[in-house]
Amino acid sequence: MAEIRLEHDIWLLVADGEKALFLRNEGDAEYPNLEVVHEIHDDNPPTREQGTDAPGRYADPQGAHKSSFEETDWHRLEKDRFAGQLSDWLYRLAHRGRFKKIVLIAPPQVLGALRRELHKEVSVRVAAEIPKTLTNHTVVSIEQVLTNG
Repeated sequence: MAEIRLEHDIWLLVADGEKALFLRNEGDAEYPNLEVVHEIHDDNPPTREQGTDAPGRYADPQGAHKSSFEETDWHRLEKDRFAGQLSDWLYRLAHRGRFKKIVLIAPPQVLGALRRELHKEVSVRVAAEIPKTLTNHTVVSIEQVLTNG
């Protein structure tokens, strides 16, 4: 990963499918000082705790065999829904002029879902995208990962 230039007042969204941190650099590019602006948690239990029915079944056209449908991955669907919510948050913040540039940091699947949902007003402000899971890191650790590559 190339070093990211964390200039003063740049925002970062560090997210996964269940948690998001909105950070702002109060320092400069040489000495970043990330501060938490807002934190969001989404209750997203595993699919086995969300689904109550067995997968559906269907008979083939000849009627001799029965097959089952793949079970709905409720956990994955909730992660995609959460990415949509984050996109809405980013749009409201951008529309109010809260940030000029933002770095998006999330696992590849979440980053892809988020990218699909971004409003143009936000996407033109994205300075970088980093496909990485950093939500369980401390803010200081996030600074170190981003400045040390």
